[in-house]
Amino acid sequence: MKNNPKHARSRRRFLKNSTALATGIVLSEPFVFGAPSILSSYNRNDSKINGVQIGCITYSFREMPDQSAEATLQYVLDAGISAIELMGDPAEHFAGKPKNPVDRRTFYGMMRKSKSGELTEDQIQEFGEMKSQLESHRKVVADWRSTVGMGKFEELKKMYADKGVHIYAFKPNAFGAKNTNAEIDYGLRAAKALGADHVTLELPGNDAHTKKLGAMAAKHGMDVAYHGHTQQTPTFWDTALKQSEHNMLNLDLGHYIAGGNTDAMELIQGKYKRISSMHLKDRRNPENGQDNMPFGKGDTPIVEVLQLMRDQKYTYPVSIELEYEVPKDSNPVKEVAKCLDYCGKALEG
Repeated sequence: MKNNPKHARSRRRFLKNSTALATGIVLSEPFVFGAPSILSSYNRNDSKINGVQIGCITYSFREMPDQSAEATLQYVLDAGISAIELMGDPAEHFAGKPKNPVDRRTFYGMMRKSKSGELTEDQIQEFGEMKSQLESHRKVVADWRSTVGMGKFEELKKMYADKGVHIYAFKPNAFGAKNTNAEIDYGLRAAKALGADHVTLELPGNDAHTKKLGAMAAKHGMDVAYHGHTQQTPTFWDTALKQSEHNMLNLDLGHYIAGGNTDAMELIQGKYKRISSMHLKDRRNPENGQDNMPFGKGDTPIVEVLQLMRDQKYTYPVSIELEYEVPKDSNPVKEVAKCLDYCGKALEG
């Protein structure tokens, strides 16, 4: 008898709900929170639904208190996700990356105030010292990246795989124009050691750099997928795509809609062979304010795109990216699980 994906998914929910009842956990969502060790003994997560791999970018968990690789894995499991785009810090710190002496939240808070002219004289001096510390740290990290082995990345891959989580993309800050060739090479090797087939970064406004990245990626049999925000257009990636077959798209569907584009379906149908992965969020279009919204509340055609992928058998993974405001009675893990459930209903409809 052939497996029925819908039946299988219903069975997974039944098992999770049964486990919760047996342990006295009250369910308020379609996924269980608070008993991951119990659930893992029953069955693994599987967020591939009717042929479409729904994953998430671990940036979604940035507000969680513990940002270690081990904690990140648990967030992924608790959200019901089985494949991820992994941000750089959890993996690199697991591998021994030197600690940043600057608190990033404080730094970015000062950066925002600096742009709006709100810094006091003392804060201006403090902000300047932070920038100097960051520059020194960047050089320390570059030296570390040029010498570190791949053993810890392979160990991390196994740790995640043992729990049923596949790392399909890696996003360290190692591919910018200021990064050395040794850092770029390191980032590609680390991604491969993690089991990823592509790395992701913001599309640089530098054609020579995208040409270099495509050439370096080719030597490792890897792809470089470029991300964009509201500046995305149908031709946004064209130069990079022409430069190398290893230059690809990391399309952000929500940002694309918030940028005023109305041809998302046509773009995907025309470029699906060059999409390595796609970020999924629900944003309103410019006429409605461009806000990030819970899935189903914005203008992004999430249901239509997922059903297109299912029906056309597009194989690139979709990364849920949580950017809307998390309700006070919730947390990012629960919200990613809600997004996954929304995607599941779209794909089973």
